Amino acid sequence: NCVFRSPNKMNFITRLSALCLRKSKMQQRHQSSRRPAVPLGSRILTDPSKVFEHNMWDHVQWSQEEEENAKEKAAENSLVKVQWEDQEILPEKRREELKTEKRSSEHTKMNSTNSFSYKNETFEEGKKYWKKNYGGGSTSVQGYVYNKNQGKSLTDNPQGKNSGEELGRLESFPGSDATYRILEVGCGAGNSVFPILKVLCNTPGTFLYCCDFASGAVELVKSHSSYNSAWCSAFVHDVCDDALPYPFPDEILDVILLVFVLSTIHPDRMQGVVNRLAKLLKPGGMLLFRDYGRYDTAQLRFKKGRCLSENFYVRGDGTRVYFFTKDEVWNMFSLAGLTEVQNLVDRRLQVNRKKKVKMQRVWIQSKFQKPLLLSLNNPEETTERHPYR
Repeated sequence: NCVFRSPNKMNFITRLSALCLRKSKMQQRHQSSRRPAVPLGSRILTDPSKVFEHNMWDHVQWSQEEEENAKEKAAENSLVKVQWEDQEILPEKRREELKTEKRSSEHTKMNSTNSFSYKNETFEEGKKYWKKNYGGGSTSVQGYVYNKNQGKSLTDNPQGKNSGEELGRLESFPGSDATYRILEVGCGAGNSVFPILKVLCNTPGTFLYCCDFASGAVELVKSHSSYNSAWCSAFVHDVCDDALPYPFPDEILDVILLVFVLSTIHPDRMQGVVNRLAKLLKPGGMLLFRDYGRYDTAQLRFKKGRCLSENFYVRGDGTRVYFFTKDEVWNMFSLAGLTEVQNLVDRRLQVNRKKKVKMQRVWIQSKFQKPLLLSLNNPEETTERHPYR
């Protein structure tokens, strides 16, 4: 079966990419019911005296002085690292409460075998906190949530079921009849899901998967009036758990959206996440990536004591954020076996016209593709071999 992408499918990827990019850009702008006067990405500042006439300017070039100043600020706010015991998943207020409790009770703890270390206290409190807020069967480990109900492998053979029954169950996974499949990782409450579904409604044979580690967010998506299991499946998933199966087989996805998600994951675990996602793509499938770039205003605004490790910070609400370079992104996706289609630094000048404040925004925007398979009989013929394609 020849799998050279048809113009229609390639156009669909382009439309989908533009849709997600437009959504992420609009989140950075002031809310307005009026459409932008010019296409996004084409507002260029040519006259510095007019800088406060608009909220955002595109394709901004940094001077060498601006680059050096940004490096200095990042180096300065990285001097003081967060202590290990404070790198747990608790909100700041609860961490302070635990510290007070620990100090007041230290003198009464004489039997070490009957007492827990502060690290264990913090960890256990973290589990309780996430379970209380997100509910369900989720257990939080080092800031990542694992849903126990998602832990059963698609290839498990429960007692009383033969392999034929299991094969039938596998073949009837959500979206098994679709010819074009998309996955959004980190869907949240569905800010991207529902605009995408509007496109899918007019595109027969398409199906959208969307996942998030927070069960509460997934429930919000499922309860939305536009949600329909006929063309969408929302599920709880921890992308950091390599052993946790997805509710569909590998190598069936045409597009994966990874937008402002990878930056929330510990740098040591990012490569594993990218490797696993790459396995989900068909040969020829595309991964669309957008996230924070190095020396973005958000990075430079961090105060001392918020740095977890190099270019990795914790916000006041306990969430984490990493700031990428283009080379880091290329390296991660290349190691996962994907090839670069696009990989650029998106620099913009965001303006607060009321306060007369200018902010340099930096994002990384990329597209990486899984290489097409070559036929053994004819190396020049590109083929796909999978029962669900």
